[in-house]
Amino acid sequence: MYEVEVKVRADHDAVRDRLAELGAERVGGVTQTDVYYDAPHREFAETDEALRLRRERGSEDGDGNADGRADESTETRLTYKGPLVERASKTREERETAVADPKAMRGILDGLGFEPAATVEKERERFLLDGYTVTLDSVVGLGEFLEVEAEAAESEIETVREGALDVLRDLRLDPEERIRTSYLGLLLAAGRDVSQ
Repeated sequence: MYEVEVKVRADHDAVRDRLAELGAERVGGVTQTDVYYDAPHREFAETDEALRLRRERGSEDGDGNADGRADESTETRLTYKGPLVERASKTREERETAVADPKAMRGILDGLGFEPAATVEKERERFLLDGYTVTLDSVVGLGEFLEVEAEAAESEIETVREGALDVLRDLRLDPEERIRTSYLGLLLAAGRDVSQ
């Protein structure tokens, strides 16, 4: 399966208003801490791959307790992202699995020679619109972004990408301003400290 994603910088207040006008469904907010790993056997920066251990805290329904605090859950996932497969979007092969014991997983990676290389932290707010997930991201050290994404079989990539670009247009955002660089890449390009 492939993850088809388009990303742009966006003012979240304006986008939230437009999402409400379009009848998008809010599905929750989370905080994510992504730790990226270097491999001992190849240079991921050269092969355009990534191995990420993500810790996600938050409530998918977005509801809070009586005192205003969100019901928090924590989930950890290990993700492999393959190289980009097309120029028009951030489409990659993606393999992901839940991790029951994050400490053990870190020990396994360490034992195999994978070293933590960088950390990216962000707040995410997710919406569903026209079969796509629309995510408002506030990335520490970078600012506000919007991602539109969906999964696709290889034969559906172009159709799903065009649909994602239509969602951007519906949100009054310019598809020509899309960014193909990952948040990690943007942080590195900006000279931000992403070390452990």
